[in-house]
Amino acid sequence: MSQRIFNFAAGPATLPLSVLEKAQSELLNYQDSGMSVMEMSHRSKVFEGILNRTEADLRRIMGIPENYAVLFLQGGASLQFSMLPMNLYLKDKPVDVIHTGVWTAKAIEELQKVAPYTIVASGEAEGFRAIPKLTPDLFNPNASYVHMASNNTIYGTQSTQFPDTGAVPLVCDMSSDILSRRVDVEKFGVIFAGAQKNLGPSGLTLVIIRKDLAERASADLPAMLNYRTHIKNISLYNTPPTFGIYIMGLVLQWIDEQGGLAGIEARNEEKAALLYQAIEESPFYHCPNAIGHRSKMNVVFRVHGNQEDLEAQFVKEATQRGLNELKGHRSAGGLRASLYNAQSIEGVKALVEFMKDFEKRNRV
Repeated sequence: MSQRIFNFAAGPATLPLSVLEKAQSELLNYQDSGMSVMEMSHRSKVFEGILNRTEADLRRIMGIPENYAVLFLQGGASLQFSMLPMNLYLKDKPVDVIHTGVWTAKAIEELQKVAPYTIVASGEAEGFRAIPKLTPDLFNPNASYVHMASNNTIYGTQSTQFPDTGAVPLVCDMSSDILSRRVDVEKFGVIFAGAQKNLGPSGLTLVIIRKDLAERASADLPAMLNYRTHIKNISLYNTPPTFGIYIMGLVLQWIDEQGGLAGIEARNEEKAALLYQAIEESPFYHCPNAIGHRSKMNVVFRVHGNQEDLEAQFVKEATQRGLNELKGHRSAGGLRASLYNAQSIEGVKALVEFMKDFEKRNRV
């Protein structure tokens, strides 16, 4: 292929072209250091500058207060499903869980091995096609913490508001919508995210944790699984994913160029509105999710009647036109277009144009 495609993958996902071009220009010789970022010591002054700048930019863009630590870890968001209860669970204080799909199900699987928990709200009965209604009375005031996911890549739902959990820390998996909109960090005890959707390449995990919560962990917890270890060592207890941190730094610079989170949020609203409007105006496509619960990051839709043969043909023809990774998740079927930050408005317009053409040729 002689040109770049429009990549609608759910992750690893598309990165801003300018970020890739910048990384390409510095790949062999980063800022006259004579070597690539992939080659340099994580304890060198050069990499220290990359690490410090990336953290500072993230703090500024997200408005992260000083009483929160910013950690650059490994193991993906999935490791956090274990680390969180290992560090934050308090004896005889079960964890409250808001169950909204596959990723909270995986967190529950790990909780079963570490700590008691209560599912305080669930969208399972509705096939996870809507976010369950959350009221203050659902939450245990003596819970260790509340666990939730802000966006659900597989089912295409997203929380538009976050619950008030009072003195109980709210822990949020933001892997698929972090930096896509403005959030008040102080409403959360922990925010965590795998990088491969809006932050950078796979292999890097971001954890933003209120420092006092890290003091809950037992001294007997293995060092690599203890948040205090990584806070004390400024994410340098072991060799971190250096190149991923570097790319994340470039992504943060790109976000600044887009007008910060306000600009990114407006652009994401526009992209999602374009695609959902095309779905709603068509008698050929439909979105199974309740209006008001639909994700702006992962738009799921079906051909009416859930015609799997036509959906397979849609994916095949779209790929031929440079519109890639539109097949729905294997557990949900259908079609899915991921509209993360780096997905362009031009890409969404190209998808909408193809959808109209495909409908015209295949509608009976």
